[in-house]
Amino acid sequence: MTIGLIWVFYSFHRYCIGISMSMTKHILALAVDGGGTRCRVAARTKAKTVTVETGSANVCTDFENAVCEVGRGLEALAERMACPVGALAAAPAFVGLAGVTCETLANQLRDALPFQNVRIADDRVAAVRGALGLRDGVVAHCGTGSFYAAQVGGAIRLAGGWGPVLGDEASAQWVGRTALQMALETEDGRRDASTMTTRLLNDFEDAAGIVRFAAEARPSEFGALAPLVTDHAMREDSIAQHIMRQGAEEIARGLHSLGWHPGQAICLTGGIGPHYTAYLPEALRASVTDREGEPLDGAIALALAFAQELANERS
Repeated sequence: MTIGLIWVFYSFHRYCIGISMSMTKHILALAVDGGGTRCRVAARTKAKTVTVETGSANVCTDFENAVCEVGRGLEALAERMACPVGALAAAPAFVGLAGVTCETLANQLRDALPFQNVRIADDRVAAVRGALGLRDGVVAHCGTGSFYAAQVGGAIRLAGGWGPVLGDEASAQWVGRTALQMALETEDGRRDASTMTTRLLNDFEDAAGIVRFAAEARPSEFGALAPLVTDHAMREDSIAQHIMRQGAEEIARGLHSLGWHPGQAICLTGGIGPHYTAYLPEALRASVTDREGEPLDGAIALALAFAQELANERS
């Protein structure tokens, strides 16, 4: 199997395809979607969704904090709904969190969370479900982190998402970090300065300021620099455009590795994902389509499907 490529098969025909609101409107289900920037916890009941938001929740980079953020979200949700936390914890739940890369982590998370009936996956599954719905297609998700996915006939194939040290190419943190690297190269005289790199050196006072920032910066802090890059790219800043072209090349490489073919739908998701559209090769650009929904929508759909599956087993 190609290094860095994971096959994930979810039997959508068993618990996703065909789920209708008439089957699930009376089921209370909880959905959690957490990543490097934020964690959203939602309760769906009688076709109504109540949502709260807390801080970042990546179980790989900070397991205890991720558990804490989910717990905070559950408490805030209970307060908003005026019901006991225990009543929500007893409901079927789908939890999708960044960093759940193996069954060991999933089991540790299951033991640490208060949910009595929970299905756990990493956040990529919910993002794909939210973007494509039940359609066949591919996803390039570029938020704080990044990953690529293909959904064909109900099977999801994932690639990337290995975190800021070993992967996450084309992500917001990658863009911000690369911009700082380029600024340091201009300081060395290895690259001609641009308006953007001059701005970065000024914002951090000097090259040493950039190094101090990078030594302790979290992925979300690198990612906060991405809008500066996309803004300067639109103003035809040469280095900003170079970074965006590099990111688009990574996206094209990732989608081709998943078997993308012309005419197959492409969803560019995440905060910076859609900004790459103009930099993609024409064949890919022509297939870019709007996403159906947000990752939280996918998490809710998976939570409802899980709740219906449990209801079927008990009937």
